[in-house]
Amino acid sequence: MANGLEWTSEVWSGFTRLRKCYDPGREHTPGSGTVSVQGMRVLVTGSSGFIGSHIVDALREDGHEVRTFDLRSGEDVRDERAVPRHLAGVDVVCHQAAKVGLGVDVSDLPAYASSNVLGTAVLLASMARVGCERLVLASSMVVYGEGAYDCARHGRVRPGPRAEADLAAGRFEPLCPSCGAPLTPGTVDEDAPPDPRNAYADTKLAQEHLAASWARATGGSVTALRYHNVYGPRMPRDTPYAGVAAIFRSCLERGEAPRVFEDGEQRRDFVHVRDVARANMLALSSATPGELRAYNVASGEPHTIADMASALAAAYGGPQPIVTGEFRLGDVRHIVASPERAATGLGFRASITFAEGMTEFARLAGRT
Repeated sequence: MANGLEWTSEVWSGFTRLRKCYDPGREHTPGSGTVSVQGMRVLVTGSSGFIGSHIVDALREDGHEVRTFDLRSGEDVRDERAVPRHLAGVDVVCHQAAKVGLGVDVSDLPAYASSNVLGTAVLLASMARVGCERLVLASSMVVYGEGAYDCARHGRVRPGPRAEADLAAGRFEPLCPSCGAPLTPGTVDEDAPPDPRNAYADTKLAQEHLAASWARATGGSVTALRYHNVYGPRMPRDTPYAGVAAIFRSCLERGEAPRVFEDGEQRRDFVHVRDVARANMLALSSATPGELRAYNVASGEPHTIADMASALAAAYGGPQPIVTGEFRLGDVRHIVASPERAATGLGFRASITFAEGMTEFARLAGRT
């Protein structure tokens, strides 16, 4: 087969094991879709990264055996020889490895596709080869594109991408695509149709599609965690791909006011990285054979970008943010999650408040 993965009897043996879906020696709760997770062997890809390193910490604290895999250590998820070796004997994979961020320009497209799409494809094929049956996938809110909106006349609508001319004129709010009326932002649940708006979003949705195909073909199970705006200790900084919280904090460290794009009223759901790690822990016990099940990982408490910049500035003791009116094509206006499926399906609710988390994050300046 192309790219060095031969579908030998070993591979088909892996498929057979996967179709059984559960290890008969592992405890099950009938009808619950959960299995016992005591002392599991877990492979974490992207294990040295911002989110992955917190997952590794949480797994070890909970008594699991962790196998790490990270590009910083020379381990590439696209390596078709190395990946199966690391999967031997693994119960579940937490796949965090990815190229993240909105990107700079179209020259980033090959890197996003290679890291996120090819890397996931190699991982899934390798899991089939060795008979590893369960995957927790780091997905993202970016698969939704613009958030949910309601029109007084037309009900729930999905506005298209905002025009550059509107953004340049300071018209930031999407309008009803049917009548042009103002819209009221709503919450997005997991059944909302995907509408990715940039290269990173395209590849995260592709990861979900590949994982769903793998689950159907093998009987394996996938829990896709759609992270919303994650922040906290070890967050990358000072790169074009860093999250906005890290960019604002870096400004404060330099004695500069954070520069807030548009009018600062963009609404997001900020969720602390330790809560995200806990969601991954809970996902270990979620299994639906032959299916991908998606969950929003969010706080359920939206805040504006200006709120976040002001909270960081106040906690750090730095200059208040400046609202610039600048914009980036590809950014969405509002994206706010419904956390209810994660609460009922995983037992997950965020525990770290916005005020607590932003204060901690600001005071870690210069140390992470």
